[in-house]
Amino acid sequence: MNGPTTDPEALRERALAALLAARDRTTLLTTCVEDAELTAQHSPLMSPLVWDLAHIGNQEEQWLLRAVAGRDAMRPEIDPLYDAFEHPRSQRPSLPLLAPAEARGYAAEVRGRALDVLEKTPFGGTPLTDAGFAFGMIAQHEQQHDETMLITHQLRSGPTSLTAPDPEPFPPFAGPDEVLVPGGPFTMGTSTEPWALDNERPAHRRLVPPFFIDTTPVTNAAYQRFIDDGGYEEMRWWSPAGWAMVRQNNLRAPLFWRREGGQWLRRHFGTVEPVPADEPVLHVSWYEADAYARWAGRRLPSEEEWEKAARHDPVTDRSTRYPWGDADPTPERANLGQRHLRPAPAGSYPAGESPLGVRQLIGDVWEWTSSDFLPYPGFAAFPYREYSDVFFGGDYKVLRGGAFSVDAVACRGTFRNWDHPVRRQIFSGFRTARDAGPTETPAPEAV
Repeated sequence: MNGPTTDPEALRERALAALLAARDRTTLLTTCVEDAELTAQHSPLMSPLVWDLAHIGNQEEQWLLRAVAGRDAMRPEIDPLYDAFEHPRSQRPSLPLLAPAEARGYAAEVRGRALDVLEKTPFGGTPLTDAGFAFGMIAQHEQQHDETMLITHQLRSGPTSLTAPDPEPFPPFAGPDEVLVPGGPFTMGTSTEPWALDNERPAHRRLVPPFFIDTTPVTNAAYQRFIDDGGYEEMRWWSPAGWAMVRQNNLRAPLFWRREGGQWLRRHFGTVEPVPADEPVLHVSWYEADAYARWAGRRLPSEEEWEKAARHDPVTDRSTRYPWGDADPTPERANLGQRHLRPAPAGSYPAGESPLGVRQLIGDVWEWTSSDFLPYPGFAAFPYREYSDVFFGGDYKVLRGGAFSVDAVACRGTFRNWDHPVRRQIFSGFRTARDAGPTETPAPEAV
């Protein structure tokens, strides 16, 4: 798609493809291990995989069968079991959850009925059916839980159960370390993307001073220099809360890393491998990203800086859907959709770079920003408060750009993710930024 479409039949076809792709991925993630692995809790931070499976079906039933089609509840008694706000993840294994076979059957029955609803529902007339929003929302929801299940697969012990080819090789990156993003206003957020979620809306103008941003995400090799220079031992690089986290947990490196035989190794989906020097660093918390940036004499970009670097074309003064323009992601432009199980080397995907030459802003690793998760001016919760509204103003930092674990339906230049600054199990990395000095900013007529 070269831009947001309003054609109902094109949107219906897109919704069908998105729903089917999400279910194929869910099936892969829940059939590649034995049932005992589905019902186990592999980390108190995560739900059992079987909870995610039935939760996916329950959300689809509630929104597509009940809210859109007006049908009676299939199994109202299980609604509380799969309400994400009713029970914290650490308690979910003790609930009377559906067994794997029953969860699969329930999700499959809901899906069969949902596809019938998709075929028969007119697009338009209600906020939920306008542009097929509810169907796009459910496809995104399932893909978000697929990413959550992929995180669980990384956390689980035992041999690997997932395989995928390595990213395609690209010529080594030989560009500059950073690029200047000119100062001035740009349009942030969206009011036109049909399946954008409430926290991405509405479009509004932001004034951003000039700044420099890394051309690529920070690599494992660069992060190792921070470690080797005593980064985890120097309080001066850390915020007070970050330093407390380091000391309380005796942290010395990103999650899943260990030092052995004079080299850094990492556990990656059940295998142990040398840490790849040229890949973007992965599994670092916001506190670690912030400390690295301070050590490097830089800082994390704000959310508006990140989005301006990713979407603003200084020649046309347009904010595009993606760094490369309005066309949908392709394998040549970004590493998305669990096509690979790792980030591509920093500097990959030249076809996906922004007009200013910034690479890998979409895909590979989620990128921490310096910003707290807050609503945009004019925000309105839709279709329920619990997606975004209840998280605003809390202890959450914004991540941008998606990762190899994210499907394209749930990733765009305006998409906002958020998490606690201590989180390391997520597929998170970062890039750094710095203010532009007066002598580094071109005259207005040269911009």
